[in-house]
Formats: sequence, structure tokens, C-alpha cells
Amino acid sequence: MAANRNVVPNRAGGWDVKGGGKRASAHTDTQAQAIARAKQIVANQGGGEVTISGRNGRFRAKDTIDPGNDPRNLPG
Repeated sequence: MAANRNVVPNRAGGWDVKGGGKRASAHTDTQAQAIARAKQIVANQGGGEVTISGRNGRFRAKDTIDPGNDPRNLPG
């Protein structure tokens, strides 16, 4: 099973890395740190998807971490 993580803004400030549950897997001061931590967590669990939200909470980007299940053979 792929490990997926979401990078979302925290209401109290900073950024959270969340999995399937309500609790955050990690909390960081910057979005860049949260993205790096999410990629590290997903890679350690065998690959999957990292979904990134903007400050407004709306979807911004998605990244497949090897060996995830990317249906397209394009980088990014």
C-alpha cells in the first residue's frame, strides 16, 4: 500500500504533514520544510504521493515519490 501525505497550512501558523488521520505526522515553520519532510516520510514507507496545498488550503501540486504508482511516464 502506498504511503500518501498531504502538506497543509496549520491554523495556528506553520505547515503540517498529514496522513490519513486527523493528527499531523510532522509540523514545520515553512512550506518548503514540510514538503521535504513529507517526501522523506513517503520515501521511507516505500513511495507514494505527496499532495501540496497553498495558504488558502486549495490544491496546488502533487508529486509521486518512487517507487510510487505514477500512471504517466513524465518527471514531476
